Amino acid sequence: MEQLLISVQNLLVAGWDVLVTLLAVMTPWTPLIAWVAFWLLAVNWERLYSVLANGAVIGVALIGLMMILVWGLVAPPPDGVHHLFGLHPSNFVGKTVYITILFTIMALCGSVQLSGAYSSLTQFEEEETDDAEHADQSHGHHDHASVHHAASHDSH
Repeated sequence: MEQLLISVQNLLVAGWDVLVTLLAVMTPWTPLIAWVAFWLLAVNWERLYSVLANGAVIGVALIGLMMILVWGLVAPPPDGVHHLFGLHPSNFVGKTVYITILFTIMALCGSVQLSGAYSSLTQFEEEETDDAEHADQSHGHHDHASVHHAASHDSH
């Protein structure tokens, strides 16, 4: 019985050591894991895709450009160049590679979500729109435009 308790204690100690080592290995990757989790599970890509297709992709590209410029100015590499895949690009070229990789991961997360692979994890509630209120708003704008047009026509 004593040998069994010693074995269980050794198993728990070994399990704890594995957990501590795994956390030590995963800690530097935490921001990337959070990036993937956000774009994969928290963003409704069906709605975002339609917004991006209507021109918002230009805004996203400009945000990426600002990320490159600010990051390049705030945190240049210690020796002036990055070390990427055996290459040594300059500061801003290296930051461009990093931002491009982040945006590519973001797009891949969108593709995975749109494929339905995570449909059980990403169930977004549809926003209810009041059709009567929307019709009143569009009717009000139409009437305002007609009155404005009639008023400008009468002044001539």
